[in-house]
Amino acid sequence: MAAGQRTYLDHNATSPLRPEVAEAVLRAFQLPGNASSVHAEGRAARAEIERAREQVARLVGARAKNVVFTSGGTEAANLVLTPGFRRLGKPGCTRLLLGAAEHPCVLNGHRFSSDAVEILPVDSNGILDLAWLEARLREAGDEHVLISVQLANNETGVLQPVAEAARLVHEHGGLIHTDAVQAAGKIPVDMTELGIDVLTLSAHKIGGPKGIGAVVLASDQFEIAERLIRGGGQEKGFRAGTENVAAIAGFGTAAEIASGALEREAERLRTLRDEAEALVRRIAPDAVVVGAQAERLPNTFAFAIPGLKAETALIAFDLAGVALSSGSACSSGKVKRSHVLDAMGVEPALSKGVLRVSLGWSTTKEDVIRFAEACERVVGTLYKRKASAA
Repeated sequence: MAAGQRTYLDHNATSPLRPEVAEAVLRAFQLPGNASSVHAEGRAARAEIERAREQVARLVGARAKNVVFTSGGTEAANLVLTPGFRRLGKPGCTRLLLGAAEHPCVLNGHRFSSDAVEILPVDSNGILDLAWLEARLREAGDEHVLISVQLANNETGVLQPVAEAARLVHEHGGLIHTDAVQAAGKIPVDMTELGIDVLTLSAHKIGGPKGIGAVVLASDQFEIAERLIRGGGQEKGFRAGTENVAAIAGFGTAAEIASGALEREAERLRTLRDEAEALVRRIAPDAVVVGAQAERLPNTFAFAIPGLKAETALIAFDLAGVALSSGSACSSGKVKRSHVLDAMGVEPALSKGVLRVSLGWSTTKEDVIRFAEACERVVGTLYKRKASAA
């Protein structure tokens, strides 16, 4: 590896800012006006926001008027997952059902009381148990249920049967939210085809700026009675505060690029992902790929090599110039036990070693080769230690 050259394979954490996005952000940063002002400078800022709203809406098959910008996917989930989310003129939700493998912003960020929340189990591949869901909805009777099911898991890349879950929920008069943060821009996402009521997004997973996300409603027939940030009437009253015009403009540009190259890029990344996965299996025949029997994002695979701890491996890969993530990385940068792997029934000894490889727009075949070279060195060191200890 050339001096200073690094391989970045942690796009599910944050995908590097696309050059075109950086240009859009800089252009918007230079606009002097407030988007709520009626003068020419204000209208120019407003135009940037509305253009981005159209671009983000197209990414998920929605209408621009139903896109609400937030500070990120976490705020978006916190805003929506409340008893006050409802159809206009209908009662609010009284019970929340959450997939066991959901992101912490869903599991911990909702605004329901603890006694009104239930966890939906997943199988050994991390897929939602639809039979369990159907039985629970039948038991709910007249109770107003909101469920949250992610489209793709951030740790394993496993895809969930969201359309089937939406059909079941609607048959029983409930509502459904989908965390599409990891899926949007990597696989086709169409709100109408999925049949969902609301989804949430984050720009930095698709090469956009950090700190900007969105709530996207299926129609204007939904309301959120309990707002998180109150004040002015920005974002049609859903989210007060002067808009982050530059970040919003960057989000729109990233969404437009992702939309335009979706099929081609998905196939390219799937080819690279499969190659990297095959190399891992060749280097370490006892390696385990988590969720291998399930449909997954084309850019993601999580694997464990028995005897290799994630914390040790991450340091070794980093020193070799390769940036990966543990499936259980938390916000402090430390490694802790993964609730996703626990929900899947992965043995604790194995789950401690799970690493995640996530590719993206900047990933090349050379990156995969450098990853394999680093993996061979890391595994070789592990086997030498095992041999000397025997």
